[in-house]
Amino acid sequence: MVTLEEISQLLYGVGEGSAGWQGSQEDLISLAAKIFPGKAFCVVRQWILIDLTVTPEEMEKLTNLGLLPMTLFAHEIVMDSRGRFQPKMWVRSNFGVSFIYGCMFETKNTVYLLWGSGQRKEATVGAAFSMSA
Repeated sequence: MVTLEEISQLLYGVGEGSAGWQGSQEDLISLAAKIFPGKAFCVVRQWILIDLTVTPEEMEKLTNLGLLPMTLFAHEIVMDSRGRFQPKMWVRSNFGVSFIYGCMFETKNTVYLLWGSGQRKEATVGAAFSMSA
């Protein structure tokens, strides 16, 4: 069972600082469009990249599915290319499939563009996925 303390630490505890994209939002979107043409994107701020603690069996399952033991939580959506999320809302992604340039976290359906500084933390699968809209 996930405790309130675990979730509180995940959302508000200290993590490892990570720079994300430090340039303009327009340049970030332009770069993402070149790397992931036609894929939905979501620009986020105040983000937490979560490295999931998994068992060897869970890791094998994820690997076989082409997934990383990572997910993303963002306190603030800046914009969503397909209008699925409104600005200022929060979002938690599904498992990642790639993480490149320290600022692009890709899931099966979306590339999350990490604009500005964020954090990297570890958490259990239960704690990370206990947050839902």
